[in-house]
Amino acid sequence: MDEIDVVVIGAGQAGLSSAYYLRRFGYEPLVLDAADGPGGAWRHRSPTLTMDKVHGIFDLPGVRRDPDDGRSGGRPAAEVVPAYYGDYERRLDLPVLRPVKVTAVAGERLAGPEDGSRLIVTVDAGEWAARAVVNATGTWTRPYWPYYPGARDFRGRQLHYASYRGPAEFAGRRVIVVGGGHSAAHVLSELAGVAASTLWVTRGLPAFRGDDFDEEARRAAVALVEERVRAGLVPHSVVSVTGLGHTPVVLDALAKGAMERLPMFERITGHGVRWADGRSHEADTIVWATGFRSALDHLAPLRLREPGGGIMVDGTQAVKEPRLQLVGYGPSASTIGANRAGRTAAENVRRFVTGGLVRP
Repeated sequence: MDEIDVVVIGAGQAGLSSAYYLRRFGYEPLVLDAADGPGGAWRHRSPTLTMDKVHGIFDLPGVRRDPDDGRSGGRPAAEVVPAYYGDYERRLDLPVLRPVKVTAVAGERLAGPEDGSRLIVTVDAGEWAARAVVNATGTWTRPYWPYYPGARDFRGRQLHYASYRGPAEFAGRRVIVVGGGHSAAHVLSELAGVAASTLWVTRGLPAFRGDDFDEEARRAAVALVEERVRAGLVPHSVVSVTGLGHTPVVLDALAKGAMERLPMFERITGHGVRWADGRSHEADTIVWATGFRSALDHLAPLRLREPGGGIMVDGTQAVKEPRLQLVGYGPSASTIGANRAGRTAAENVRRFVTGGLVRP
């Protein structure tokens, strides 16, 4: 078993940002990534999600993204962003091993830096013993499918947004899109005029925000998410507290009249859905744009889950396990929060390894 100072799990924005700051603080982190190539979740996005539709891509620390003289606007984000991440890894000579799947992280939960104890990172081909671990595994591999009665009776097609690859395959179909975030808006904006019909259904009334969503408002929204993770509750998505901004896909869907929302149905039938008041709607396809959950199963040996279902986190530090930093979790799950979280995680690792970080 090899010993190392820091292992970073995941090479998306949060993982690469963490590795950058760790190196600045004098560490040589080992980055483990389960994907076949760079780009994190971006490499799996629909080819129809082009750069002019994306509502937030932020430069990684230390290397600015080439704007390509504006010509990248019509290129798929699944090509542009992985190319940028790959160039970033090469230019900084970051030690990223892939494809490497982490199956477990284990260790003595109450140990401190003074006794030299380490977390054991088990992968599909070996183990590392690390003084600290930064977890940046994101959410893309865990699409959330809510349960509704009758789902198995539906004779049409059901898919999650994670599997959405553009409007062509839905031509002439009657489609129900479930979800109140930007993913739903993306699907609705592309299916309008291609599908025979679209119906937008959400559990709650979506909140459209204006252009006055300033820095103070953003901080207040993030604070609401932080409050949940500090309490050990399952984090809500950032968009659930920020609301829907007037992004290109939202404006496009609104202009096409595709965002006339209906409340959530009560059950799914063989040929559509039905509401509690007896109303029904026939459909061939249901697209579940219902978000994702954090991919944290490999942390189960650490027994970090609280009664509320989440992991108690202070900033990026797991309260029960100070050797572990969680980035891309809770408030840092947004693109704008990932870089800031990477720096915070690196600072926490440095304090812990040098004996300066006390348990929250």
